[in-house]
Amino acid sequence: MELLQRPRRLRQNESVRRLTRETRLSPDSLIYPIFIDETVSGTYPIESLPGQLCYGLDSLDQAVEDCLAHGIGRCLLFGRPREKDPFGSSAWAEDGVIQRAVRAIKARYPDFYVITDVCLCEYTSHGHCGLLQGQEVDNDQTLPVLARAARSHAAAGADMVAPSDMMDGRVGAIRAALDERGYQNVPIMAYSAKYASSFYGPFRAAAGCAPSFGDRRGYQMDPHNCREALRECALDIAEGADILMVKPALSYLDVIRACRDAFDLPLCAYSVSGEYAMIRAAGAAGAVDEHRIMCETALSIFRAGADMLITYFAKELAEAIRQGEIG
Repeated sequence: MELLQRPRRLRQNESVRRLTRETRLSPDSLIYPIFIDETVSGTYPIESLPGQLCYGLDSLDQAVEDCLAHGIGRCLLFGRPREKDPFGSSAWAEDGVIQRAVRAIKARYPDFYVITDVCLCEYTSHGHCGLLQGQEVDNDQTLPVLARAARSHAAAGADMVAPSDMMDGRVGAIRAALDERGYQNVPIMAYSAKYASSFYGPFRAAAGCAPSFGDRRGYQMDPHNCREALRECALDIAEGADILMVKPALSYLDVIRACRDAFDLPLCAYSVSGEYAMIRAAGAAGAVDEHRIMCETALSIFRAGADMLITYFAKELAEAIRQGEIG
């Protein structure tokens, strides 16, 4: 009988509840996505992501200072270039929007950790993540272009690169390109299990990267599959990935858990734009307590096995952790 009473006694005391929590969160485990538009000055609100801003290159200080004020020291950069072409040329240009942004941030805030998204969809006129052969993405022809883009990010000062394209073999191609130029210490966060999800809609509007025809199911993962995610992770590890990622997060908690059980590498989850937008919309409608739902969903992702989380709620979550609401 005494043993049955112990959990109740633990639950009755707030200090003890915090002491005995099985899952702990830290602001250090949060990564904030930042959108940069080469064509604007200042900032503008992202219509598809209420509460989020897109920054011009002249307002990057504002983006970083806001992160630091909330205890967030890591970001993931996405660019909106001035010009697009079928080859995504501005993805690897020395004066591209991401390259310029990285140099500006690292010059002013050398300790602010900058991760760059490596993909072509934001830079191609057709909106697909690779080069085209007719109406199909040419996987093998895309690899050297992705490697060139990643290398240009490292040259600009990026602390980490994150290929999100889901081309087969891209981690190996990027690792070889980085090592060849002396960037052996720049890690790769691989979007290893990136599903062909309907949750990406608000992001595609924000980044201006919706495909102009077809869809991305040919190179992103089928939402029906979990064992495939383990194969994708194993391949990325063999090619030199340093961190694995599962994207989206909330509808793929089982995949996060399976990857955590199978692999020892650090595991990241991306709570994507659709997840954020749903919580914000439900909160605005008065259907849920937005703040508590935000905390609970983030907690579920870490409880499933994630070590770090990319989220548009990073700043609010950091405050909630500081206040002891989660963490």
